[in-house]
Amino acid sequence: MARPFRFGVNMLTIGAAAEWREKCRKAEALGYDVLLLPDHLGMPAPFPALVAAAEATERPRLGTFVLNTGFWNPTLLAREVATADLLTDGRLELGLGAGYVKAEHDSAGLPFGTRGERVDQLERTVAELDRLLGDPEHVPRSGRRPPLLLGGNGDRVLRLTARHADIAAFTGAREDASGKLSLISPDALEERVTAYQGFAAELAEQPGGTERTGRAGRTEPAELNYLVQAVDVVADRRAKARETMRRLPGLSEDDVLAHPALLTGSVKEMAEQLRAHRDRFGFSYFTVLDPALEAFGPVIEELRGA
Repeated sequence: MARPFRFGVNMLTIGAAAEWREKCRKAEALGYDVLLLPDHLGMPAPFPALVAAAEATERPRLGTFVLNTGFWNPTLLAREVATADLLTDGRLELGLGAGYVKAEHDSAGLPFGTRGERVDQLERTVAELDRLLGDPEHVPRSGRRPPLLLGGNGDRVLRLTARHADIAAFTGAREDASGKLSLISPDALEERVTAYQGFAAELAEQPGGTERTGRAGRTEPAELNYLVQAVDVVADRRAKARETMRRLPGLSEDDVLAHPALLTGSVKEMAEQLRAHRDRFGFSYFTVLDPALEAFGPVIEELRGA
């Protein structure tokens, strides 16, 4: 049986307090299940914005999408997470990633390691958060560890995700030496999902494999998330794909039409695309960027309950 859909919106801008409250309430009214904040310099600080979003709304969960662990001392991060979870009444979902923008580290005066070193930091952060948030003596203490989302496509991150995460987030992109991301093909993305599923199956077959280090064992597979980069309501999907592919070297017209990062067409056509992506890749939790907040709302309505 297919997993029910969930929908998140990644808020890139906030404005003043009243504007932020109105934006969050609009997202709630449109049916979004999760309000999310990224972790980039030049964008809002995630935890204060999420606490304010909790005050303005009742239903949506609140999440980081995703914290750059290179910015954070794990002990100080545990304090932030526990406090935010308390102030959001247990609606927090914690998303972590290894980071990929060197310029942001340079601007903050922080070291930017190799990919391997950044994954090392991600692993250390996950382990330390499990230890601290699982410690009954930790202060503040919310009484639970928020659901954990890990984002990435490389084998080491996918293995870490299989072991620890409640939500596996796929980027569908590759990083070059400068940190610039470019979309991979749908076939390459499917291979990455298959690799993750293989790591999860290996873990489950090991003695005690249903237990996650420092976390309670899951009773069901992790939820699979995907970030949608563009939502375009158009009459002619193929014409839009031909226009888009000029900016995406290496992808064919059919690749663009089949890519979960790029939703195009009518509301019904986009809903059908999401059903197809759930069938092919297993993605049931989709995140859009806030410029598409209103355009994607009718798609949520079309799929609600599907």
